[in-house]
Amino acid sequence: MDLHLIDRSRPERWDPPKPYRELMVSVVYPARDAQHYPVAPQMTPGVAAGFDALAGPGNYSVPPHTVDWSATLTHEHAGAPVLGGRHPVVLYSPGAVDVRSWDTTLVDQLASEGYVVVTIDPTYESPAVEFPGGRIIDSDIMTWYQKADSDGTVPEFLQALEETRVADTEFVLDQLDALATGRNPDAEHRPLPAGLGSALDTRHVGMFGHSAGGFTALEAMYQDPRIAAGIDMDGTLEYTQIPDGTHLSPVARHGLTRPFLLLGSAGPGGSNHVAEPSWASLWQHSTGWHQDVTLPGTRHGSYTDAEALIPQLADKLSAATVTGDIGCANPSLTIAAERELISAFFHRWL
Repeated sequence: MDLHLIDRSRPERWDPPKPYRELMVSVVYPARDAQHYPVAPQMTPGVAAGFDALAGPGNYSVPPHTVDWSATLTHEHAGAPVLGGRHPVVLYSPGAVDVRSWDTTLVDQLASEGYVVVTIDPTYESPAVEFPGGRIIDSDIMTWYQKADSDGTVPEFLQALEETRVADTEFVLDQLDALATGRNPDAEHRPLPAGLGSALDTRHVGMFGHSAGGFTALEAMYQDPRIAAGIDMDGTLEYTQIPDGTHLSPVARHGLTRPFLLLGSAGPGGSNHVAEPSWASLWQHSTGWHQDVTLPGTRHGSYTDAEALIPQLADKLSAATVTGDIGCANPSLTIAAERELISAFFHRWL
C-alpha cells in the first residue's frame, strides 16, 4: 500500500515556496489471500522514467532506454488484506539517487517473515516520486550538488540532505503511530488494506538502508529512541563524497547505545570499521551490541536490487559494466547471505 503523507510542520527545504513537506511511502506487509490481488510492479512508468534517466546511468552505468524498468514485477500484491496479529516495523531508506523500491529483494523477504516494512522516498532527491493522480516530482540533486561543488559547500549540502531524511523518518514514525491507533494518515484518505493499522507493532521498530540510506538509518536511530536497532549497508557516516574523517556526523562522533550492524563491500572504496574513518569512530564510541560484516566479492551496489537485476542485462552491457557496481560475487549466494544476515539481526533485536 502506498501512502501520501504531508508534514505541515515543515516548509519544503528543496522547494522554498512550498509551506509543507510531502512524502510517498510504501507499506509492505505479511498478507493473506494475496493470490486474489494484482501483483505490484517494482516501479510505475513515471518513476521508471526518472530512474532510467538518472539512477540507471549515474549509479549503475546502464545507458538510458536499455531496459524498461517498469516491466519488473515484485512478489507484492497490491491491497491484499493483512495477515492477523501484530508485526514489528522496519523502515527502509534508499541510497542517493535511488528509489524506495530499489531493494525489493530484501524488503519482500522481511515482509514474508512477519515484518511490516515501510520504504521512504526522499522527495526532490529520488530520481522521481509519483504522487496520487500521476503527479511526478523529479530530482534536482545533481544541480544542487554542482552548485555546492562550485561554491565549496559540499559538506553543508550533504548535511542538509541527511537532516531532511532524518526529519522525514521521524515524521513517518509519527504517522505510523497514528495509523496504529486507527487513523488514516493518507492525504487523500484512500481506503487502507483490511487490518493494516492493527497489524503495526510500533513498540518494536528497526531501520536499514543502503549508502546514504544506511547513513540515514543510523543517524535517525541516534536521534530517535523509537528505533531499537539499525543496519547500515555500505554507507559512510560523514558529510563528504570521499570519506576522510573530516566531517563526521553526530552518530559517528558519539556512537550508539543500541544494536547496529554494518554491512560493507569488498571492493575499492569498500567499508569496514578499520578502514572507513566514520565507521571507525562509530565503533570506538558505541556501547551497544555491534558487528561488522564484509561479503566477499561485493561492490557498493550489491546491497540493492542491482545484484539481482544487472546480471540479467549481460547481453546488453559490457562485462565490466555488469560487475562494476556489484562485483564478481555469485548473485544468488550474495542475496541469500544478505537476507540471512538482515533477517537474523532483526529477529534477534526486534
